[in-house]
Amino acid sequence: MKKAFALATLLFCLLSFHQSFAGGYPQGPAKKLTPGQLCANPNSHRYPEGIAYCNRDVSPALKRQIIANYDKSFGYNIEGMDRKNFKIDHYIPLCMGGSNDITNLWPQHVSVYTLTDSLEEALCEKMDLGRILQKDAVILIKKAKNNLNLVAEIKLYVDHL
Repeated sequence: MKKAFALATLLFCLLSFHQSFAGGYPQGPAKKLTPGQLCANPNSHRYPEGIAYCNRDVSPALKRQIIANYDKSFGYNIEGMDRKNFKIDHYIPLCMGGSNDITNLWPQHVSVYTLTDSLEEALCEKMDLGRILQKDAVILIKKAKNNLNLVAEIKLYVDHL
């Protein structure tokens, strides 16, 4: 029984490792480098809730640093890939009160942002309508960006708010 449990644990770890490196780029933000950060120095406040909003302000040098950090920390080779297939994503989107801080930014591949961008927009629209609070929208977008298989389900939920 212990051998079966140990084998199952090892298999789970190997599958998790493979999934996190599938395609040679991150499938989601790495908690170690990108835990997420809310806007601390807002340019304005938005929505009925009055959340802090930071204007987009990510320099080319910071974008290069983020890619280099992910490459070095996780063995990716994003720097060697076609740059137009990546964007530097705000883990907590600016429209939800996210920050431009390096702890809220990660290199997002086109295969990932084609799944998550419409959910970000839908969540921010619902915030604007007062149908969801910032704290709940942040929980949902983080869940989606860390579990791409749940994006469609979360989007259906948000569409019905």
